[in-house]
Amino acid sequence: MRLIVTKLSVGLWSAAYIKNAIRSFAPTEHKPFVLGLPTGSTVLDMYAILRTFAQERLRSFQHVITFNMDEYIGLPTDHPQSYHRYMYQNLFSGVHMRPDHIFIPNGQAPDLVAECNRYESSIARVGGIRLLIGGIGRNGHIAFNEPGTAFNSRTHVVDLSASTREANARFFQNNVSRVPPQAITIGIGTILDAKELLFIASGVKKAAAVSHLITHEPTLDWPLTALKLHPHATLLADLEACVLLGGTVKTRLDEAQQADPHAEQWSINLEDL
Repeated sequence: MRLIVTKLSVGLWSAAYIKNAIRSFAPTEHKPFVLGLPTGSTVLDMYAILRTFAQERLRSFQHVITFNMDEYIGLPTDHPQSYHRYMYQNLFSGVHMRPDHIFIPNGQAPDLVAECNRYESSIARVGGIRLLIGGIGRNGHIAFNEPGTAFNSRTHVVDLSASTREANARFFQNNVSRVPPQAITIGIGTILDAKELLFIASGVKKAAAVSHLITHEPTLDWPLTALKLHPHATLLADLEACVLLGGTVKTRLDEAQQADPHAEQWSINLEDL
């Protein structure tokens, strides 16, 4: 696993990475680029920059298929806090995505188990996710996979933890009772099936989760540690998200900063430690 610490905006860095990945792949009608996408405040800048790329014709999304990681159960798609609404407002409407190339779990499906199975089948039908972008929760959740979720889990219904609902209450008038108690989420196994992973951590509130990922072996207590099992996984973090790092990783990071203090980023391969 690779740790990249950047002084740049993580939104700018990740948007440029996505743009270059799509360009290198050279997608066509019969060979689309399949992109896994998150929601949340961490990636708002990333989506804004992707919209700019599309508007300035630096990147076309014509042959890109997207799969979102999760959706609340029970919220109408036009609800201000549904992830359907979030994605159309922050990305899809600004990059002229083809509607048949957009996949988001249906949190209002009458048969939620069937919806989960349908979602997995849709991913398999297009050959799997090539690049999956994700954020990390304060308690280490990835997508909405809470602590204790099996690493081989597939798309499923999840009961959101109290800490996750409290963290998301800011989107629901700071009222935890307004946050839906359940969601559909892709599983950790579904995440690990993607050909490449790029997860993003920004701000001091994510520092404990970053520290656990970097310094601990994979454990169900911290779902994000499953990323260490993937052969092509990267954690992109800003300096604030790394304030709790210690030991060899901190030493290596300090050495890299001292060697090139004007660099915009520093990279560490954790397997080399």
